[in-house]
Formats: sequence, structure tokens, C-alpha cells
Amino acid sequence: MSKTFTKKFDHTAFKGEVTINTGLFINGEFVDPVEGKTIETIDPTTGEVITAVSAGTAKDVEIAVNVAEKAFEEVWGEKVPGHERGKILMKLADLVEANADELAAIESLDNGKAFSIARSFDVPEAAACLRYYGGWADKDGGKVIEVDQSKMAYTRHEPIGVVGQIIPWNFPILMFAWKVGPALACGNTVVMKPSEMTPLTALRMVALMNEAGVPKGVFNLINGLGITVGAAIASHPRILKVAFTGSTLVGRNIMKAASETNLKNITLELGGKSPNIVFEDADLDQAASWSCFGIFFNHGQACCAGSRIYVQESIKEKFMEKFMAKVKALKVGNPFDDATFQGPQVSQAQYDRIMSYIQSGKDEGATLLAGGKRHGDKGYFIEPTVFADVKQNMKISKEEIFGPVVAIATFKDEADVIQMANKSEYGLASAVFSRDVSRAITVANRIQAGTVWVNCYNQLNSQVPFGGFKASGIGRELGEYALHNYTSIKSVHINLSGGNPL
Repeated sequence: MSKTFTKKFDHTAFKGEVTINTGLFINGEFVDPVEGKTIETIDPTTGEVITAVSAGTAKDVEIAVNVAEKAFEEVWGEKVPGHERGKILMKLADLVEANADELAAIESLDNGKAFSIARSFDVPEAAACLRYYGGWADKDGGKVIEVDQSKMAYTRHEPIGVVGQIIPWNFPILMFAWKVGPALACGNTVVMKPSEMTPLTALRMVALMNEAGVPKGVFNLINGLGITVGAAIASHPRILKVAFTGSTLVGRNIMKAASETNLKNITLELGGKSPNIVFEDADLDQAASWSCFGIFFNHGQACCAGSRIYVQESIKEKFMEKFMAKVKALKVGNPFDDATFQGPQVSQAQYDRIMSYIQSGKDEGATLLAGGKRHGDKGYFIEPTVFADVKQNMKISKEEIFGPVVAIATFKDEADVIQMANKSEYGLASAVFSRDVSRAITVANRIQAGTVWVNCYNQLNSQVPFGGFKASGIGRELGEYALHNYTSIKSVHINLSGGNPL
């Protein structure tokens, strides 16, 4: 019998008691792992253990795949019409909204993000994503194709079958929805691994999936380490597709494993080093505000974070004055305090990694204008950190830090900044700040990135595709485009003439 964890929250933002089953979720039930292993999940505000959750192995993945295959053939896939799948996803969206405070509290506890942000952004956006794909479930059809009068041809969009999904720790509930929504809408069954650092929200979500009426075996959740469960999903010969969000390094390993086994379909949403460009004709108050939000939102733990800011030389001093005022006004602290914008980094390892990059910035000669130090005396808090006079060859300009650290440099003109922005192995996101619409569009079109925001940052919508160029990934999340990741297209040719070839 799998164990449960109960947490009593007593904060101004949320008061209540939450109970979460910490087992693996296979065939609609919480179960113990075959080998009986566990992993501790840590409170990033204190560094103390929250609880232990079950940790699976390749043996548990095998059981989940067997269950998911059976469910695909018997109770899901083409056995259930799209409108019925859609109703279940919409019911799940309703349940997410009904339990929004509880889910936001779990998210803040496990991840460290501000409760106010989890409640106003992560949870409602997760519900919106599930509802959006619920609407798509009966609309992703094929088409009839004109050939000639003697033939008829049409296409079918068929579910792939069992798909594997590996989600990260920075947006646990949102990434859960981004992956589950299109996969279930298209009729696939799922074996998912949440991050071992933030498994609690996913464990609460699967209980809601039961309540929403998801049939047994359609969705299976295997907690565990990446080197065991993640590797087993990536290399399993009967998992026909894998979707991964995380680091570019791990993405390469998943791509290799997929190629060496059954050449499975892959979707990779990976790292970034996104340039944020501020032209001299920009509204500087607007640019400073969005630029601050662009890098420090979610403690800098966002793959699309605007971690490189390029400011036109003529406005450097004016922009920096306004930007630094925004940075200094950020409240770092307890995620459950109403005023908190930035909580702790997710783990000791992430904290150490970020601090090593800060030291690198100092060593290589960048000008430290703010932060660079630990905040408080416990947990994994880091002050919002601003480096200026950053050169293109510095580590803090080239490598993804994944923390509250921004590298600021100046540029002369459009040609200069486009070259600087594109000189990166990554191409996930970017932003342009300018009152000149023609300039903004021209620069947006020339930047090598999957998303470009104009006069804003970090604006994500379920209807709009998201994904990267270059080493930032393969395929797209969200929008109609995400459906393509979870269907196989079949062409059917029909001879209408009755003639024979010989």
C-alpha cells in the first residue's frame, strides 16, 4: 500500500490541509515501486526534507507501458470519440480551477515560487491549456485530396499509441498540462516522469484525473531519477514518441537513445540564452519594467528568460537608471508572503551552479551592479544579480545560467545587435523594444528564435506555439502545432475506376 503525505498550510495566502499519495500511479491506482525505493523532495526555502516519494525503475516503466498499451487498444485511442476525450479534458480543467488554491500551495512548497504567481499564472494557465486541447479533441481531422477523376485520396490523423513524457521542475503544473493536453486530446496513452525535485503537484494532478474520468491505464506517472526512469522511457522500444522539456545536454542524450532503439518521434523543448533588445526609440519605462520581469520572473528559472539585455548606446544611462530601480524594488523572500516576487532557487545544486556563474562574471571583468550574494541565512535564495559591460565571449553571455542573473551590453545599430543576438547556440526566445513598428518587425524577422516578443516579455498563451531554433529544441508546444507531435498521418488511396494495371 503506497503512503500518503499530509501538509497543513497556515499562511495568510492559504490556510488548509493537503494530503497527497506519494506512490507511483499505474493503471488508475497508486502503487509501490517494484524495488521499494524512495526519493526525498526538499523545501527550497529551508533546505529541509518535505517528504519522501516512491522512486521507480525500468521495471516500473515496463509495467506502465504494458498497461498503457492495453488501455490504448481497449479504452482510449480510436475506441473513444474525440468529443468524449474532450469532455474529460475539460472536466479536468474545471477540477484544476476548483482546487486552484491547493495546487498553487503545493507548487510553492515544492518549487519555491511565489504563491501569488502560482495562483495567478501557473495554475490558471494549466487549466486553460487543458480546456484548449479539450476543444481540439474532435477537430484534428484529415482531408480529402484531389488527384484525378479515377482516384480518391484522403488523410487520417491517427494517435501514435503509447507516448513518454518527461517534465521539468521549473513549471511543474504548467508543463504537466502542456504535455498531457495534446497527447490525450489526440488519443494517445501516456507514461510520464515528473522531475524528482518537484513531484508533488503531478501526484495531486493524477488524483484529479481519476476524478475527471480518465480511464484506467490511459495516464501513468512514474517518479524517479532521470538516469533510471527517464532513460528507460527514452529507450523503451514500445514507447513510440517521447516529449522532453529540460536541458540541452539531456535532450541530446534522449535524442541519442531514441535513435538507437526504435527511432521514436521526439519533441524537445530545451535551453535558451534569450536576447532582449532595447532600441533608443523605445518607451524606456515600459522596456525597463518588462526587461526586469523577463529575467527575474520565476527566479530566472525559465528557459526563455531574457538573460542577455542589449541596450542601444545612446540610451544606456537612462535605461539603466530605470531598470535598476525596478530590480531594487523586487521582493525576495518567503513564497507565501503576499509581497514576494522571487523565492529561492529549486535546489542546492542549482544554487551552487548559479553562484559559480556569478563568480565567473566577476573574474572575467564584468561590472557587478547589483546582487551577486546569498539572500538570508537559510534556503537557496540568491539576490537579483545585474552585470553590465558584458563582452560576447564571457561565460555569463554565452551559457545558460538558469537563475536570477542578467548580462547587459550595448550596441550601435540594428546590424550590430542582430549579429550579437544571433551569435548563440540557442534560439528559443527574444524581445524587441521599439516604438517603430517597421523596425520591430524587421528585427523580429531576422532574429533566430522560435518566439519574439515586441514591447513585452514572457507572454505565453495556449493558442500560440512555443519552441526553439538551433540547440533550443525540436518541435513545438502549444497551439494547433502541438497536435502534430502526437499524431501519425496516414494517406489512403482509392481506385474509383475499377481498372487493372496489367
